[in-house]
Amino acid sequence: MVAITLPDGSVRQFDAPVTGLDVAKSIGPGLAKAALAVTVDGEMKDLATVLDRDVALSIITAKSGPDALELLRHDAAHVMAEAVKELYPETQVTIGPSIENGFYYDFARPTPFGPEDLEKIEKRMAEIVDRDEAITREEWDRDEAVRFFESLGEKYKAEIIASIPTDQKIGLYRQGNFIDLCRGPHLPSTGKLGKAFKLMKLAGAYWRGDSRNEMLQRIYGTAWFDKKDLDAYLTMLEEAEKRDHRRLGREMELFHQQEEAAGSVFWHQKGWQLYRTVESYMRRRLEANDYQEVKTPQLVDFSLWEASGHADKFSESMFTIKTQDERHLAVKPMNCPCHVQIFRQGIKSYRDLPLRMAEFGSCHRYEPSGALHGIMRVRAFTQDDAHIFCTEDQITSETIEFCQLLKEVYTDFGFTDVRVKFSDRPAKRAGSDETWDKAESALLEAAKAAGLETILNPGEGAFYGPKLEFVLRDAIGRDWQCGTLQVDFVLPERLDASYVAEDGGRRRPVMLHRAILGSFERFLGILIENFAGRFPVWLAPTQAVVATIVSEADDFAVEVQAALKAAGIRAELDLRNEKINYKVREHSVAKVPVMLVVGKREAESRQVAIRRLGSQSQEIVALDQAVATLAREATPPA
Repeated sequence: MVAITLPDGSVRQFDAPVTGLDVAKSIGPGLAKAALAVTVDGEMKDLATVLDRDVALSIITAKSGPDALELLRHDAAHVMAEAVKELYPETQVTIGPSIENGFYYDFARPTPFGPEDLEKIEKRMAEIVDRDEAITREEWDRDEAVRFFESLGEKYKAEIIASIPTDQKIGLYRQGNFIDLCRGPHLPSTGKLGKAFKLMKLAGAYWRGDSRNEMLQRIYGTAWFDKKDLDAYLTMLEEAEKRDHRRLGREMELFHQQEEAAGSVFWHQKGWQLYRTVESYMRRRLEANDYQEVKTPQLVDFSLWEASGHADKFSESMFTIKTQDERHLAVKPMNCPCHVQIFRQGIKSYRDLPLRMAEFGSCHRYEPSGALHGIMRVRAFTQDDAHIFCTEDQITSETIEFCQLLKEVYTDFGFTDVRVKFSDRPAKRAGSDETWDKAESALLEAAKAAGLETILNPGEGAFYGPKLEFVLRDAIGRDWQCGTLQVDFVLPERLDASYVAEDGGRRRPVMLHRAILGSFERFLGILIENFAGRFPVWLAPTQAVVATIVSEADDFAVEVQAALKAAGIRAELDLRNEKINYKVREHSVAKVPVMLVVGKREAESRQVAIRRLGSQSQEIVALDQAVATLAREATPPA
């Protein structure tokens, strides 16, 4: 007898081993038709998997969320590879995973693919879907699989298999005449893929991500369960293109980047004004929440990073320097070990805790040139970093207080849709299992007390502790992971931080690592794209422009600008001898939120015509009223 426990708690008994499909059929023909795969004791498996023991099982369908989409996209990569091999037999296939919102496959081919090839491949993929080829798993001996792929001229695939231990069976999947190495699982047939897919772009990629290896050709695609979702995604991408922070950064004269400082940002006056506005806002929020702001060195002896464990984890991403006197220094990639050094100065008592230490810390990390992306992914960045040194009993109260602050900050910046992920212990970590059990339990309890619903993000914790990741959803539905909160019992021990407890004994503080924005550079890029450059008045680098229609209004325009500046409004003056429509158009491109237009009549009546960005109408109001209205809008929150 085989007992199958279903998600609703019911149990189905079978006299002999069954497949996932058999179980689905026993429930109903509709489910059997919709079934794509199964999860067996929490692990996704093929629908044809034989169940010969008692298990907990659930049926994966198109409505099963992220797991189903990942399965679909993985199959789309395999179908694309099959199409490529049919159209261009000389091509070698290498690796093809699913990724967020899509999939890719890397190919080795002497002739570069072009846009016209993508059209052909996409058409052939649709034909393969129409064939509804069965997708079946086979287990091969490793050496036999190596010889097989070598005989096909697939040296890359043979190399992957040859790196697998000899005692392991190799999983291959066959669909039609195409066979590929894969752990699976897969859809039961190519027909289940459907046709809501699109090949998006071509890129280069080094074999196994190593720049010393051959350059391969990567084809990216996206796949969805229905055309409506595909069309919505493509529309979102079009909107994202319009909002690209790199283009808006040029148009709005905010910043630029150049090869001589790859991964760094040249902030122009308007961009730096935006940066300072956000920084000043954050500083006010931190001061109101009893944070002590500090500043720590950029260059720190490498021995500190070895002691903290960061050298072992991040050495390949650290910029290091050997000095003439043989000192080995590192440009700091993060602030936490330096904050522990400040905590260790003098004797700390339990009465000093919690101690909230904040720094707008300038950090540097090496990112491969291919990974750099505008100001979203850089090598030089500033974190809105803070570390809370507290007792174990204070973890929950500090978490509640931090989460409230974080929520208020995100709301002020226009983000109200926030999801929270709980990331537990990674494979490579410091500290004992007992320490991790305690840290994970404390963070989960604190998150619950803070009223947070969390999504498990397995294995993605920091090397020193579990973390909460706060994910923002922007105006066009994209997700951005920004804030974090991490519970750390490890670094205080490794770096010998302690305080005097109430009983007079020495205790290790708990260290809560926390950030709200993440990095200023990335968060500003997110803000630019979220607002499409149309910032609320309080954030806008230039909040208002006073523009004249005729030269007779110049003197009054100067007076208007002076009144605005006196009220704390960042106002510019446009007295150029140009038509007013030209001025309006130019300042609209620069995304100035408010224009105050003055002509001869306005100068005589001491009024201004207020034009809002994106509006065709205007409002005629007295100067004093205009200044008062804009002063309210220009006042930052908090």
